Amino acid sequence: MNAPLDLFLNIGLDERTARNTIANNKVTNNLTAVIHEAGVADGCSRTVGNLIYTVATKYSGNALLHRPTLLEYIVSSKVKTTAQLDAALSFLATTGSENLDLNKFEAACGVGVEVSTEDISRAVNEVFEENKASILELRYRTNVGELLGHVRKRLPWADAKAVKQLADTKLYELLGDKTAADNEKPSKKKKEKPAKVEDKAAPIATPEKPPEEDLNPFLIFPNPEDNLKVHTEVPFSNGTILRCCNTKALLDKHLKATGGKVLTRFPPEPNGYLHIGHAKAMFIDFGLAKDRDGGCYLRYDDTNPDAEKKEYIDHIEEIVQWMGWKPFKITYTSDYFQELYELAVELITRGCAYVDHQTPDEIKEYREKKLNSPWRDRPISESLKLFEDMRCGLIEEGKATLRMKQDMQSDNFNMYDLIAYRIKFTPHPHAGDKWCIYPSYDYAHCIVDSLENVTHSLCTLEFETRRASYYWLLHALGIYQPYVWEYSRLNVSNTVMSKRKLNRLVTEKWVDGWDDPRLMTLAGLRRRGMTSTAINSFVRGIGITRSDGTLISVSRLEYHVREELNKTAPRTMVVLHPLKVVITNLEANSTIEVDGKKWPDAQADDPSAFYKIPFSNVVYIERTDFRMQDSKDYYGLAPGKSAILRYAFPIKCTEVILADDNETILEIRAEYDPSKKTKPKGVLHWVAQPSHEVDPLKVEVRLFERLFLSENPAELGDNWLDDLNPHSKELIPNAFGLSSLRDAKVGDSFQFERLGYFVVDKDSTPEKLVFNRTVTLKDNYGKGGK
Repeated sequence: MNAPLDLFLNIGLDERTARNTIANNKVTNNLTAVIHEAGVADGCSRTVGNLIYTVATKYSGNALLHRPTLLEYIVSSKVKTTAQLDAALSFLATTGSENLDLNKFEAACGVGVEVSTEDISRAVNEVFEENKASILELRYRTNVGELLGHVRKRLPWADAKAVKQLADTKLYELLGDKTAADNEKPSKKKKEKPAKVEDKAAPIATPEKPPEEDLNPFLIFPNPEDNLKVHTEVPFSNGTILRCCNTKALLDKHLKATGGKVLTRFPPEPNGYLHIGHAKAMFIDFGLAKDRDGGCYLRYDDTNPDAEKKEYIDHIEEIVQWMGWKPFKITYTSDYFQELYELAVELITRGCAYVDHQTPDEIKEYREKKLNSPWRDRPISESLKLFEDMRCGLIEEGKATLRMKQDMQSDNFNMYDLIAYRIKFTPHPHAGDKWCIYPSYDYAHCIVDSLENVTHSLCTLEFETRRASYYWLLHALGIYQPYVWEYSRLNVSNTVMSKRKLNRLVTEKWVDGWDDPRLMTLAGLRRRGMTSTAINSFVRGIGITRSDGTLISVSRLEYHVREELNKTAPRTMVVLHPLKVVITNLEANSTIEVDGKKWPDAQADDPSAFYKIPFSNVVYIERTDFRMQDSKDYYGLAPGKSAILRYAFPIKCTEVILADDNETILEIRAEYDPSKKTKPKGVLHWVAQPSHEVDPLKVEVRLFERLFLSENPAELGDNWLDDLNPHSKELIPNAFGLSSLRDAKVGDSFQFERLGYFVVDKDSTPEKLVFNRTVTLKDNYGKGGK
């Protein structure tokens, strides 16, 4: 590659934009000069690179004197959005070669103005409320650009992509999925086309505007060096307020250890199989780290030795890799048991923890009444001695716990002296039998985040009330505090995702294991034939919001799967319920090969896009594609009626052979039209005997439907199992498939024409292939589906 191309790729331009830029000598020279002027020849983030590109193509020639100053602001992220840059360019264009007043410049382009996600969300909500009547009337024909303009007037320095993402989310919350009427294109009057003028000059390349789901959802998160700000306040019942933030010394130490990189963590408990909700967590945790060129820990939260199993640990690691994520490092909370113990001793020493002897029921009762434990104010030396006795196994299980001394009169129940350690005489799967005391989630989680120098601790909204405890503990110990942010959990229709309920479905054999294709476990979705890229696309499309309680229709997931498989799954034909058709005007021992298309847009000059299909005098069609009584709206086969066999010939039914009951159809006699002059409307899929008196390839097909009848079975309380769909799985043991399927391997996906997308299941044997239906061909999402 030549030097300019390397230079442009280094600043994050995509290859197409970089090559188009090189075609324009003026822009190439400008951009090269600007890159060197900014000191980023060795590379920079894509965000900075796109702003530098804009400077190179839009900077006013009369203000070149001030360009180095602007570039310094961009590289230092003082000017970090397109809105700020546009304002800066406008200001500098009017300044020209005059002396630059930095105070006026910074005020003009919003330097130092921080617009939070909450600010944007509030402005979007206000604009939508003011225009609600119009939006409900116009629905998806609403001019979203006009709405975004109203938001920009209120928040000129808000990130445009974040505003667009939140506005689109709000629009979807207000209107739901598109209906058939929304998808109808309004009639337009034809406009006269102006005379085309050929412009021979090379075009100035501009970065392509990404589609909605390619907008960067991670722009809402701050940079590690910004973690000096107070973003959480913890009020206490005595009127004081803890304003959570790092000291400069703590942050400097953290940044020195990390090199300023973003570090996140995905911390599953190894006590079950991961489900689609974890796919969203992975997308956010690993995705943010990848977006910022950082790293994400895969950390097993293994504080409960009774629940962990190696089966789950192995599964989690394997599924994370299948989902396309690569951990920065794999760790266990148990790796830090010694440090956690030492910090617990320090917490007692600081008067912030005590050994308690209340039973679980007593603790519950005292919390409900906001009463202090009788042992809360025992001497520090006494708690230190008792905690050491706990560690040495000198106190019985259940007779003592270590509790944090927080605020029993707080309005937040997660500040009611949470348990830090409990006694369990159970060997640990990872740590062995060294410990008989184990830390709680509330104690260990935040400390390990700090010890691992995690920059962004991201979790679902049900943990929001735990934020106070999280920061209280880190503050009490005087250690580094990560940035905490909660997002809405993923709720998908017609399923359950609670570990307890999933475990019950599996252990009580309502389903066929953790990887049953009807479950929303990632193992189940993979076995059903859904790809990790389609799942990630689905999650990305939902976005990272704090709008909790939204139920996402499973048809939205199926839409993304269908979109991918339509491009990647080759076509073939399988007949589920075969009905024999004998072609009477074709010799019994003759076979004609016809070409079938693997892809709808197969090019005639590409042999790999086609496959051979044998056509003989015995073919099989679907029983549902034949009926004794014809009608105008029916395009299948009927007595005296013709239909086309896909890729082959038209056939006409000449005779029907019935069983002795004079109702059951045994076979059909038909004649084919070798000239193909007949042009019937109906097109049927089919499978023929590959040779005389040899049956087609016999396969087993499994058809899956929604596991639950209700959209939200979780709302049914204790009766949720009564809502199981009795027809969620249909087994078809003797379907016929084309012989070209014989070499299909486990995991291979196909489109069975007219039937849907299918994948080879792991139950397949050399004697018989088994296929699972992934999704049907019909797309309900955007056509009235939720």
